[in-house]
Amino acid sequence: MLANPPFGVEWKPEEGSVRKEHAEQGFGGRFGAGLPRINDGSLLFLQHMISKMQDAKGDGTRLAIVFNGSPLFTGSAGSGESEIRRWIIENDWLETIVALPDQLFYNTGIFTYFWIVTNRKEKERRGKIQLIDATSFFTKMRKSLGNKRQEISVEQRDELTRLYGEFFEGEFVKIFNNDNFGYRRITVERPLKLNFTVTDERIERLKETSHFVKLATSKKRKDTKAAEVEIEAGKKQQRDILNALKTLSDKGVIKNREVFIDLLKETFKGAGVAVPSALLKAIVTALSERDETADVCTDSKGNPEPDSELRDYENVPLKEDVDEYMKREVLPHVPDYWIDDSKTRVGYEINFNRYFYKYVPPRRLEEIEADLKAIEGEIAEMLSEVTE
Repeated sequence: MLANPPFGVEWKPEEGSVRKEHAEQGFGGRFGAGLPRINDGSLLFLQHMISKMQDAKGDGTRLAIVFNGSPLFTGSAGSGESEIRRWIIENDWLETIVALPDQLFYNTGIFTYFWIVTNRKEKERRGKIQLIDATSFFTKMRKSLGNKRQEISVEQRDELTRLYGEFFEGEFVKIFNNDNFGYRRITVERPLKLNFTVTDERIERLKETSHFVKLATSKKRKDTKAAEVEIEAGKKQQRDILNALKTLSDKGVIKNREVFIDLLKETFKGAGVAVPSALLKAIVTALSERDETADVCTDSKGNPEPDSELRDYENVPLKEDVDEYMKREVLPHVPDYWIDDSKTRVGYEINFNRYFYKYVPPRRLEEIEADLKAIEGEIAEMLSEVTE
């Protein structure tokens, strides 16, 4: 099978039927592995083709499909695109990806790639993926056709076919094990540390919270008098809360949340103010600020709470031990980290440029300086022509 589907086509018109097939038929249908984002249906085309492959116990199937770069790496671990790549690679169906030159197509000048997918890999190719960099395999056309300014000659096609068939590493060919493209996306947490105090600035922050604002509102819209009574009662509660908090303004900065909450409860109780738990939580949040020198905030079981603003992620290769990676890459910089294993996801991506990157040293400073002076001279000459 051969296909050149449209690049980056949106599949919203077919969304209903595609999602229904995915949900109801799973791997019994065409899209069991996952669904890509709505604005690019490339991997839906590939899944459709894979669903038509003959049984590997018989003749099997080899297919080729032309893509842009997006299906190689778009989507983080756990996303539809990553899950589709994972399904293909872990089933050992991806045989080869060839990076083609740009400006090969009439309506786009982007770089393109074709994937060779098969369920009848030869013995030496099993468990491996071949990458071929053919971006330099082109000849310039004498006359362009739209965006098409380059083409691959017969001789270059023969050379690419030879590179594919020989299955040897070289300047244009890299061969990897399947798991080289897999990684674990690790969620790195750090403890929440807050200080607490009563200042005008933090009080203003409290006044803007939804829980505080709702105190002076009423749901009794049909009964005007009852609504007015409820609103006045709410406004009084707001004043009572603010007056009680003002008595804490001389307590300074408190760096332990449990101590501050106990102090709040004691203050409200002494002032005869009833504060529901949800509102109390909003008050505590409004009167807090992050502080690295403060005590760690803990949950009801005594475990440290994660700080969502400090949350980070690490992509650890499947072939590497997670603990060793974290000791080397994270521990020296963030000694108080921990991993939330419940959020760990396995992903697959193929960063083609990383494997064929060639370092190009920067130009010498003298050359750059000479160019800048030449440009400055040209600008001065142009300005003199305008001002004369």
